[in-house]
Amino acid sequence: MNAIRRTSPTNGPGSPEVTGLYEPETGSIQYVVSDPATSKAALIDVVRDFDPRSAATASRSAEAILDHVASRGLTIEWILDTHPHADHLMASAWLKDRIGAPNGIGEKIRGIARLWRDFYNLPDAFDPDVEFDRLFADGDTFEIGSLPVRVMLAPGHTLGSITYVVGDDAAFVHDTFMQPDAGTARADFPGGSAATLYESLQAILALPDHTRLFVGHDYGAKDRPDPAWESTVATQRADNIHLGGTTKDAYVKLREARDETLPLPDRMLHVLQMNLRAGRPPEPEDDGRAYLKIPLDRFTETRNED
Repeated sequence: MNAIRRTSPTNGPGSPEVTGLYEPETGSIQYVVSDPATSKAALIDVVRDFDPRSAATASRSAEAILDHVASRGLTIEWILDTHPHADHLMASAWLKDRIGAPNGIGEKIRGIARLWRDFYNLPDAFDPDVEFDRLFADGDTFEIGSLPVRVMLAPGHTLGSITYVVGDDAAFVHDTFMQPDAGTARADFPGGSAATLYESLQAILALPDHTRLFVGHDYGAKDRPDPAWESTVATQRADNIHLGGTTKDAYVKLREARDETLPLPDRMLHVLQMNLRAGRPPEPEDDGRAYLKIPLDRFTETRNED
């Protein structure tokens, strides 16, 4: 599938313009959110290419984002991620080195780092306070140009996932909701919880009905072959196939049963070792190359224990 780009236009003062660029290898959507009044912008969940077969990295996806930014005459004020992704390599560190803007993620990445130090047996690895310029807490605010941004803690998929609510009608909800015909995101990774995810979904549904919701992933559907990534609170409340008036207990049962059938993302054990460093590889060894440390069988054992 070729790369797809779509722009959701501003709805007037207080409303951002949002461009989503689809990364087909992982089904990820990367966002450029901009303030039309000032031409200031932020990048959200940008992908750096990674081939799990060869462990080769590239920057085609991130370069496409920067090309779009240049074509629109935008100035990047923030490089943002919603959580340390398990399915793709984040471009945060690469972008920071390239354009100099500060990067940010949720403060509970500190807890995720503690979990994964154990998985990788790297007790001194992963210091988010060094790798990120801003670790956002629930309720924190900042600006993109003249647009206010509010941070909502939205755990469940991971214990540290956050949502960015930009202006008065856009929320970047990462791996909580999928499109309504695909339901919701998995919650079976370490630190994840289907019960906690349900509460996060309900908090997002408490936003105004007209709020545009921009999801982190889409893979198309049987009757919808092309990927999509924008919906609204009202549409999700009415049409999401996993919610639809269901109780919390019923949702948790459905979500956990579904998660038991899902394989691990093929990049997970590779990229998390870098994403907890904002996408930066470990320090090179004496031959000048960086190496990843992959735990054999450990994650399978942990899944069986949970």
